[in-house]
Amino acid sequence: MTVFPRSTIAKAGLEVPRIALGCAHIGKFGREEAIGIVHSALELGIDFLDTAPLYKTEAYMGEALKGVPRDSYILATKIGRLPDGRGGFIFDYTRDGVLRSLENSLNALKLDRVDILHIHDPDVEDKYEEALHHGYPVLDELRSQGVVSPIGPGMNQWEMELAFSRAADFDCFLLAGRHTLLEQTALAALQEWRERGIGVFAGGIFNSGILATGDSEIARYNYEVAPPDIRAKARKLEGICKRYRVPLNAAAVQFVQAHPAYNTLVVGADRVHHVADNLAALKFEIPQAFWQELVDVGLVDAAAPLPDSPGAWQ
Repeated sequence: MTVFPRSTIAKAGLEVPRIALGCAHIGKFGREEAIGIVHSALELGIDFLDTAPLYKTEAYMGEALKGVPRDSYILATKIGRLPDGRGGFIFDYTRDGVLRSLENSLNALKLDRVDILHIHDPDVEDKYEEALHHGYPVLDELRSQGVVSPIGPGMNQWEMELAFSRAADFDCFLLAGRHTLLEQTALAALQEWRERGIGVFAGGIFNSGILATGDSEIARYNYEVAPPDIRAKARKLEGICKRYRVPLNAAAVQFVQAHPAYNTLVVGADRVHHVADNLAALKFEIPQAFWQELVDVGLVDAAAPLPDSPGAWQ
């Protein structure tokens, strides 16, 4: 079993590994595959698991974690979505909604606690005020009681997260898709959070898939079919990757892990073998000249931190 580098979320004093299993898609191919993915992650030393009610995978995780010592892993889930009774969800960041969501998660997971609790996607229906003035005080209470720690929003944009960080005492953020090989729009926010000791978890490293699969007519970006400009940029990245014989997915994960603001990479899997594939991508040796060319041709912001050694996870 690999022992991965770890870092500490300064505001919460919680030590976390530099890689986590994102469980959004573990159920794509059914129960057995989902359980196998979680077991594979744990066997390989990935002891940080990230889920949410929206993913509809908590029950699978509860089965997979049965008999696993609770102190042997870190578990994060999210609040803000409640079942609507028709197979979908409604957005609810009220006090009652937070407590009901957490109770639902614990029941599905068959656990008595989670470690990290995120406010999930309050930007989708512009629930900033409700999440800040109603959801946050409940999470703050749960944190002060030692029920959870740390707490913070999780979403696909940095702008609202930055506003949250200036308005309340959050420990960490889950930021998906805004610092990747395809875009580096969150650099200023990441620097501010780092200076303030706020932890950051990197989600959406493959921008919903295009940085894992490469360009195609069905390539996904931000959960939708990739638009022409994104596909064109992905093709340029692929071209440089081919010249250096670097897998696109390896470049994608290593670029993100190079930013010192990130405590953890949350990397998903929908097949058991993807867990090992993601670890191999982190260890693949990429020459410095590759990264410099990405900057020189304007594909990567010159201010973005770059990996400083080939295969930094060796």
